[in-house]
Amino acid sequence: MTTGALVRLATGDDAEGVAAVRRVVYPYKAMSAAATRHMITVQSPGERFLPLVAERDGELIGWGSAGLNVWTSEPGQSELSIYVHPEHRKRGIGSALAERLHQHLTEVGALRVRTFVQPDGLEFARNLGYDGTRQMHYAGVELGSLPVQPETPDGIELVTFDTVDPRAAYTADTISSLDEPSDSPLDAVEYDQWLEEIWNSPAMDKSLSVAAMAGDEIASFTVVETDTDRMWSGMTGTVPAHRGRGLAKLVKSVALRRAAAAGITAAYTSNDDVNAPMLAINNWLGYRRVQTEHGLLRSL
Repeated sequence: MTTGALVRLATGDDAEGVAAVRRVVYPYKAMSAAATRHMITVQSPGERFLPLVAERDGELIGWGSAGLNVWTSEPGQSELSIYVHPEHRKRGIGSALAERLHQHLTEVGALRVRTFVQPDGLEFARNLGYDGTRQMHYAGVELGSLPVQPETPDGIELVTFDTVDPRAAYTADTISSLDEPSDSPLDAVEYDQWLEEIWNSPAMDKSLSVAAMAGDEIASFTVVETDTDRMWSGMTGTVPAHRGRGLAKLVKSVALRRAAAAGITAAYTSNDDVNAPMLAINNWLGYRRVQTEHGLLRSL
């Protein structure tokens, strides 16, 4: 049971409080209050997204959300996220959030739910019936010292996302995501939904995100999301026909330099344990591991 905590539906007005708690729990993830508001308020109806907050004495101290994964062709897949401010743990708040969210997912037809937890949350998650599948490594780099930028190959032009056709960005994103390590394939991403949730999100800084163009086609790209003096690599991908040319290393190197010039001091990213190519690129760029989270699954 919670000790004086209220669990309620989250609204856009909770964005500042949610972002503040998130920054304490996940200092290696960057999400601004504006991006948090967008996350709370903008979803596809098919996701059946439920955002919850926990508060005590008017202070927001926890977050929970769950919804169906509509970007995969596999039916009944869902995702859940819970985090509680460290000073308010061990009081039943996480359990109260989990109970509400699991009930919701069952009601909307979810068959399996995925979550990620820090090492100190493993016991809590396993007590709820979750089991491990893989690891996600988080790494950060200070932008004061970066390796020499690679040469741009012939036939490639580097541009920022504020000059890119969103349809071209969607095509590159969805094609390069098909073999992204995941428990379910990302093979059912609709353009209108992608446009609303990804392209139009205030999380993406289009002036810092970089694409390597091969004619009118995006061959490789990296998405930059910002929060004051920090940035997050939202996605880096190369379409299969252009792999092996060092383009992912190039666009990330250019984006980090642009971010540093814009006043960003620290950059963070994540990679699945089996994604050796991107892990190697980030190591070359100077990223150093700051946390490993465990990807867990539970049947409903």
